Amino acid sequence: MKLENNWKNKSLENLEKIVWSEPEYSSHLVTTCHKLRKKQLRDFDIEDLRIMIGQNIGLNFLIPLAIDELKQNKLAEGDFYEGDLLKSVLTSDTDYWKMEKENWSLVVNLFKEKSKELDYNHKELFNSFKDFEKING
Repeated sequence: MKLENNWKNKSLENLEKIVWSEPEYSSHLVTTCHKLRKKQLRDFDIEDLRIMIGQNIGLNFLIPLAIDELKQNKLAEGDFYEGDLLKSVLTSDTDYWKMEKENWSLVVNLFKEKSKELDYNHKELFNSFKDFEKING
């Protein structure tokens, strides 16, 4: 997907041209996702990315941001555990990955650079990657 030059200065609402109505359910996750749709992407932190990607929201815009973060730190950590951003990426919607083969290749290469360490220290991430590779490859 080709992105505008200034896409990081916009919110998901601006980019997708879809404004969600007020949440009908007041859980922390639902209200957080609604708020994050209004936040400029340049202001997203690791936890914001983890949450939204984990919910398969805005993947066209958030996966590229996540890949940038993972290039800096493959085990980038939101609020849960080391590598939780990578886990969200690896378990995100397979339809996205079937359309975005270039990003798929980037994630595979990033993971393979760290695979020995992840296999030993992060079995769950390694297993998620094997599923990711099998489903999307």
